[in-house]
Amino acid sequence: MIIRIVKMEFKKEYVNQFLTIFNNNKKKIQSFQGCESLKLFKDINNKNSYFTHSIWKSEYHLNKYRDSETFKLIWAQTKPLFINKAKAWSLEEI
Repeated sequence: MIIRIVKMEFKKEYVNQFLTIFNNNKKKIQSFQGCESLKLFKDINNKNSYFTHSIWKSEYHLNKYRDSETFKLIWAQTKPLFINKAKAWSLEEI
């Protein structure tokens, strides 16, 4: 099992646009083979910072998603909205 956390910081004027993109694509991501869970969190101290927390059956499944057209389309819409470069971590429970 792989836990994937992605931190994204948006320009204030693009937060609602990001939320629309996320909500419009959440079910697509969750139905992707190997995705067991997907959640979105907002930083309580920085209203422009959001985190996705997803659980994948394996690194193979995560990478298959990251190489997919679905991911490429979503990322192409989301990336221009950032104020800072996104940060991502892939974690295993020990």
